[in-house]
Amino acid sequence: MVSEPADIAYRAIARAGGVIVLVIMTGIGVFLALRAGQAITKSGVSFLWKQAWEPDANNFGIAAVLIGTFIIASVAIVIALPLSLGTALYISEYAPRGLQRSLISLVDLMAAIPSVVFGLWGFFSLQGNVIDVAKWISKTFGWIPIFAVDGFSPDEPLSSDTVFTASSFIAGIVVALMITPIMTSIMREVFSQAPVGEREGALGLGATKWGMLRSVVLPYGVGGIIGATMLGLGRALGETIAVYMIISPVFAIQPHVLQSGASSISSLIALKYGEATTFGMSALMAAGLTLFLVTLVVNFGASMIVARSRSGQSS
Repeated sequence: MVSEPADIAYRAIARAGGVIVLVIMTGIGVFLALRAGQAITKSGVSFLWKQAWEPDANNFGIAAVLIGTFIIASVAIVIALPLSLGTALYISEYAPRGLQRSLISLVDLMAAIPSVVFGLWGFFSLQGNVIDVAKWISKTFGWIPIFAVDGFSPDEPLSSDTVFTASSFIAGIVVALMITPIMTSIMREVFSQAPVGEREGALGLGATKWGMLRSVVLPYGVGGIIGATMLGLGRALGETIAVYMIISPVFAIQPHVLQSGASSISSLIALKYGEATTFGMSALMAAGLTLFLVTLVVNFGASMIVARSRSGQSS
């Protein structure tokens, strides 16, 4: 079969775009690796488990900020996943057609809001209003280590609320609202591709609307749900400005999500970049390289799962 000129041009443009993306990503990785070489060579493998950040004293590592990054991202995913799933199901299955278009546009518009706006909202509005929720969680589930808060006693009414500010919990809520739009869009798109014949067959056999969703739409879209979650996780791991504006940085492993003090790799770079010496800059590049590799793995995994979900193999 002879290819049309338009097909040839399309394939050439698509291949060129793919090659350019790979070249750019490789260039970023090589740049970070070269700039981080001095710090990695000097610190060795201890870079992975040290908690302090004093590069000029040769006492630095990413253990605390890496774990803090995953804690904030995990809080965000736990909040965003049910919110995105419910929103996607409502838009694709329950919303009237006219309202459906408006909701799709609204979700897409949320994805375009700058992160600094979310950060300002989180710092000035959310933080003061969510402290009571954090106190209730700590009071009710404080026997679980991650929900314990040092310096807070449920039986002491005069306990200071400042121990609940600038926490991983608050940062996680803000990041959750930032990643919800993209997760919702992916899930909604996958749900809308569920086979019409299987939908009608389930309803024809007497299934309720929820029964049809549970037996047809959700099994078909499980790959899309996982892929959307992983893409949201990749975005949450790399969020900088909103997290930087909310958390109170601590360079020690802080497993208590409700307690003041948190850390992340991206906020560390934003905090230390302006005052870093030459060696300190190399250490920051090493931290950036670690984050780059982590998000790369997460996003590649998400792309593979989303690609599989589009083929309908999971139905």
